[in-house]
Amino acid sequence: MSDSFRADDSFQPPPELLEAWHSIPEIVKIGYPTLRQVAQPVARITREIRDIVEVMMDIMERARGLGLAAPQIGLPYRLFIYNMGEGVKVMINPELLELTGEQLGPEGCLSIPGLIGDVPRANELRIKAYDIRGRMVSRKVSELEARVIQHENDHLDGVLFIDKAIPETLEWHYGSTDEDNAESDEREPPKTRHKKRRRGK
Repeated sequence: MSDSFRADDSFQPPPELLEAWHSIPEIVKIGYPTLRQVAQPVARITREIRDIVEVMMDIMERARGLGLAAPQIGLPYRLFIYNMGEGVKVMINPELLELTGEQLGPEGCLSIPGLIGDVPRANELRIKAYDIRGRMVSRKVSELEARVIQHENDHLDGVLFIDKAIPETLEWHYGSTDEDNAESDEREPPKTRHKKRRRGK
């Protein structure tokens, strides 16, 4: 067991956020093994994979998240979904290319509800992936959409946003807001904040 997993396994939210952590039990929380594993490529888009995508869509909608990766529901597949307000996009076996520019902005995670921190990301990229029908798709994206894609793709490699966040910006946000639940969000954060103390870092 890696040192990072031991730290994750002992990770405890503030008491004020315990309800949020357990509100959607289908989403696994920090410390769960699949969140630190490299996911497996999807060999074939079967009925099982399509059913998984449907379940993920339902969970993401209930969680009011911008994105959700298969490892976040305990499944080790290279698959994520996201929705920027134009309908859910399914990315199977994604590949990120042509990452350019820089942006710095706040991110949270459905697997660490309530924790927000500033994460540096590429501002533009191109993503190649298969959609739910097995067709190869290629998208050139920027700004928030690029941030969401990078965040979700990191989940497929066992990487969490806290691994890339600027340590001193990590803060707990109390209250029921979209920012507490969204995978990444550029909107104004809630007012009640408390810095997370990073242990052994």
